[in-house]
Amino acid sequence: MTDLTYWTNVPSPLGPLLLTADRDSTLTSLSVPGQKGGRTVQDGWRHDPGPFRSAEEQLAAYFAAELKEFRLPLRSDGTAFRERVWAALDSVPYGATTTYGEIAARVGASRMAVRAVGGAIGANPLLIVRPCHRVIGADGALTGYAGGLERKVRLLALEGSLQERF
Repeated sequence: MTDLTYWTNVPSPLGPLLLTADRDSTLTSLSVPGQKGGRTVQDGWRHDPGPFRSAEEQLAAYFAAELKEFRLPLRSDGTAFRERVWAALDSVPYGATTTYGEIAARVGASRMAVRAVGGAIGANPLLIVRPCHRVIGADGALTGYAGGLERKVRLLALEGSLQERF
């Protein structure tokens, strides 16, 4: 049995979001236009908005500031280290931020592994629903975001966690 990938585009204030899901309708990726390492539609994928109705409704509620926690079945494929980092991202609450060093500590990585943590965060295939935008530099700087810094600023402002630093 071959892997089946469903896809659809969902409109958002950040531009059209590309969502993919597996045959069980489990969300496997969410990408924004121009995302570093983001997915693009592949031959053999099946365009079908059906598996994404709940995701589309929850994303609309999130962007309307009516939803603070996504409740969607998610699946991502990564190394054991990346999976630990991504699980740590899932625990950062709406309206809060954390640092790369704090994520490293949560996953039991050394201070020297902060770059590896940053790489794992940058490889997050589920932008927005797995909140990598909530990770900032130790000095409060809004460092890197695969979806672009402007989008990170918009997401943090939406969640009310953007400090006046500018």
